[in-house]
Amino acid sequence: MKAQNNDNLTTYMSTYKFYEQVNKNFDKAAKYTRFDKGLLNQIKVCNTVYHVTFPIEKDDGRIEVIEGWRVEHSHHKMPTKGGIRYSHKVDEDETMALAALMTYKCAIVDVPFGGAKGGIKISTRDYSDRELEKITRRYTFELIKKGFIGPAVDVPAPDYGTGAREMGWILDTYRQINNDINAEACVTGKPIQQGGIQGRKEATGRGVYFGIREACNVKEDMEKLGLSTGVEGKTFVVQGLGNVGFHASKYMTEAGAKLVGVAEIEGAIYDPNGIDLNKLMEYRQDTGSILGFGTSTDLNDSSDIFTVECDILIPAALESQITDENANDIKAKIIAEAANGPTTSHAHDVLKDRGALIIPDSYLNAGGVIVSYFEWLKDIQHVRYGRMNKRFDESSFMKIAREIESISGKKFTDEELKNLTHGAEEYDLVDSGLEETMINAYQQIREIRDEHDLDDLRTAAFISAINKIGIMYEQMGIFP
Repeated sequence: MKAQNNDNLTTYMSTYKFYEQVNKNFDKAAKYTRFDKGLLNQIKVCNTVYHVTFPIEKDDGRIEVIEGWRVEHSHHKMPTKGGIRYSHKVDEDETMALAALMTYKCAIVDVPFGGAKGGIKISTRDYSDRELEKITRRYTFELIKKGFIGPAVDVPAPDYGTGAREMGWILDTYRQINNDINAEACVTGKPIQQGGIQGRKEATGRGVYFGIREACNVKEDMEKLGLSTGVEGKTFVVQGLGNVGFHASKYMTEAGAKLVGVAEIEGAIYDPNGIDLNKLMEYRQDTGSILGFGTSTDLNDSSDIFTVECDILIPAALESQITDENANDIKAKIIAEAANGPTTSHAHDVLKDRGALIIPDSYLNAGGVIVSYFEWLKDIQHVRYGRMNKRFDESSFMKIAREIESISGKKFTDEELKNLTHGAEEYDLVDSGLEETMINAYQQIREIRDEHDLDDLRTAAFISAINKIGIMYEQMGIFP
């Protein structure tokens, strides 16, 4: 592992090799499957790893060498799929781990992609928008040269440090080089005007909410934790108010849960009486910090958020945040992993032995790739969801409503008619598909957990993934 600027960070990250943590979880689950060791090793290994360096000219005329990676973990299904991360912490180990998680994640939620991941080792705050565009376009060019991007090959998406803007730059660069009628499907998470899809921005956070809701609706599991059924009334804290953390918190509070703690890069706050999420976001926009907000208490350190009193802890930042150093002090009864790999293997065991319910990242944060799949399908099919049937459905619903009025003698108001006859638009269909997928996947994981008499959902989720991928390899004839 390459040296970091901070010696303590170097020691810390070396202790918790991310790819090694993912493979430990894989090995735990593999014991419950029927597959040969050789096939299991094939599933586990990264198929292709591309390490690239290239120069860019900064705004002041200086030349800087940029380092990046793209990893395709599994080719059992094509294309491969995975986000592109911009962070000074990006390295080969992290990118391999995230690519592996994408493979298992896609299998768990029945999305027909192999897993991939990309990353560029930069801190975005150190570069101008013009410089970031240069970096993104040159990185895309390098991927195109080596065949690491394309609608049927490898399809990137946003991740930490990137968003719709960067995905738009990637698409534009790809189009300049490739005369491909399906070019818009080479990347997802794009602006709507460039073939993006309604609901993609909030998809991961929305999926986190759906997953937590499903877990909280299982009466016997909640009784074991001493909690009531349902999301309403439960307290939660969130680490990270980025896109995922914000939207997860938004839907949780709308469902009646109470936000009592928040951690961000500048610090953490706690208020047992509840924190108004929208007002907090406005306050941070004005002041640049969450500290000092309202009646909340500023905590000594961001990491202190893990040890406050709450029912649900939502780590929504980076990997290896819950370790054997703080796992024993966590009071939350439900750990909802909105980030990738926030809990180390040993910390998982500590929490599990204490009786906590851990909703694993490999399932819980799959909302982004689910909706990316819908976007990819939309771009391949060249038709917007709802375009073919919305007006027909509304006309049919109106006929039914008028028939009900005729039979009952009741006259619907204009507002009632509008609600009754509303035809599904793109967002409605995307949200419905996301909800259905998250519900089905959770039920599959619980069934596997019960079938094998397991005491944790993570192992059950990995068993689900391994079984689906292993069957694919067998059918491909690679392992007769």
